Amino acid sequence: MQRTLTWGLLMIFLASGVAKLAGLGFEQAAFARWGYPLWFMYAVGAAETLGALGLLSRLRRWAAGGLLLLMLGALQTHLRFGEWGMLLLALILAAGLLIRIRR
Repeated sequence: MQRTLTWGLLMIFLASGVAKLAGLGFEQAAFARWGYPLWFMYAVGAAETLGALGLLSRLRRWAAGGLLLLMLGALQTHLRFGEWGMLLLALILAAGLLIRIRR
């Protein structure tokens, strides 16, 4: 179960991070809608990508903690903009990261 959770989180955060680093249109549109500068999208993408890969290392608890901090920011953004579906997804990911940190 723990391995499945780790790999699931890794794939989700890796895909999300790479999409931001690639500057995909939907990511650029979202960051513009939220009023965040474009450089911030790339910073978040780099953090998500490194955090995802970190889940496979001895530093996995630190990586999960860093990703959890990103999810707290995502929760605040989605709540502020009334994006309920994305808010739910961020909550689920945050819960998964908390489980990963504790084990």
